[in-house]
Amino acid sequence: QLQLVESGAELVQSGGSLRLSCAGSGFTLEDYHIAWFRQAPGKEREGIFCISPQGATAVDVDAVKDRFSISRDKAKNAVYLQMNSLQPEDTAVYYCAARATNQVVCSLNDRRYSHWGQGTQVTVSS
Repeated sequence: QLQLVESGAELVQSGGSLRLSCAGSGFTLEDYHIAWFRQAPGKEREGIFCISPQGATAVDVDAVKDRFSISRDKAKNAVYLQMNSLQPEDTAVYYCAARATNQVVCSLNDRRYSHWGQGTQVTVSS
């Protein structure tokens, strides 16, 4: 059974940093497109960063403004989202998702992803 589990979220002060982890079980993450999404209260879910098996990435520049980065750890079967200079507007539930595709460029469209983690709450205080 394919599963994704996010971890690493916590309450952090404005300006702080967090690293979210997305761990896979039942499949090899490096073979999939992996994306990070977030959903703030009252807002639609938005895609913020993704990475393909070839290492190509796509990012919502307006959302992250060069503060976030994505990386893979093949040995741990995990994908990370490093978040720096966090602001209260980054408060949201963060999800990772996986997509099996032959496309080189990953997508930030959540409808293209078939496997989802349960989400993890990031809260940034002012």
